[in-house]
Amino acid sequence: MKAVMVSSPGAAATLVEIPAPDVQAGQVLVRVLAAGLNPIDNAIAAGMMTEMVGHEYPVVLGRDAAGIVEAVGDGVDGISVGDAVVGHVLFAPPIKVGTLAEYVVLPAEAVVPKPEGMDFVTAAAIPLAGAAASASVDAVAVQQSDTVLVVGASGGVGSYAVQLAAGRGATVIATGLSEDADRLRSLGASFVVDYRGDLAHQVRTVHPGGLDALIDLVSYSPDALADNAALLVAGGRVASTNGAVDTDALAARKVTGTNVMATPVSDVIGPLLELAATRVLTVDIGQVLPLHQAPEGLQALAAGEAQGKVVVRIADGA
Repeated sequence: MKAVMVSSPGAAATLVEIPAPDVQAGQVLVRVLAAGLNPIDNAIAAGMMTEMVGHEYPVVLGRDAAGIVEAVGDGVDGISVGDAVVGHVLFAPPIKVGTLAEYVVLPAEAVVPKPEGMDFVTAAAIPLAGAAASASVDAVAVQQSDTVLVVGASGGVGSYAVQLAAGRGATVIATGLSEDADRLRSLGASFVVDYRGDLAHQVRTVHPGGLDALIDLVSYSPDALADNAALLVAGGRVASTNGAVDTDALAARKVTGTNVMATPVSDVIGPLLELAATRVLTVDIGQVLPLHQAPEGLQALAAGEAQGKVVVRIADGA
């Protein structure tokens, strides 16, 4: 089968021919029609995650997929050959298989039926980014009267976080470029501020009273998070998807924080798919690429140039 893989930590992602994986107990073999790209794919490619969990090289990249069930392993109930499904490769050792391939084995606990009428490209854009956004909004307990700043709103996770927070009735301030403004407002942002300028000044200009919650999808250290957290009122809440929350430092400011780890199992993916199927949640896809251009999509993600989700179409019918 064709697959995009790295041969060693930091090696270039390349399209190769490798054997299709064999289905094992508790797994589902899926013929992949579309796969969503996520920043974690670049982290895995670079070898940044090897200290957290063991890798077995060569590693096929990609975590999200939508496709057709080809085989079902022992002990799997409720999933049959021929089913159209959506799923995720959970972050568990060894990191080896991925969804940027014509076939992938997925853990049954992270596979759900694809809603009828939803195309495979749309479905593949939801699992990890949607789960991260949902967990972030839950972590800061967004309420109707809140004002929430979403830093990194123009990306895949951000596009979902803006919608989910606005859907709870919050006033959402989103960071983005001028060309992102109309798109982010259409997703529910009340204000869009340019992250290239003085972010704190811009936020205080549109909302002088201080923020109730911060969802930071960009900062990778407590120091980087600190300036954004300074915009919160006492009792404010912070969520970081990059491990940037230092709970003690935030507590000194009378702010609480959570480092969010998304877990796109079926109980999480299913409700998000239903929201998308009923048009409550817009799946904001910025680019659809063929499999041989997946490395270019990963480069765009790494450079922060992606707007919305980037999805790879692997087979006709997606």
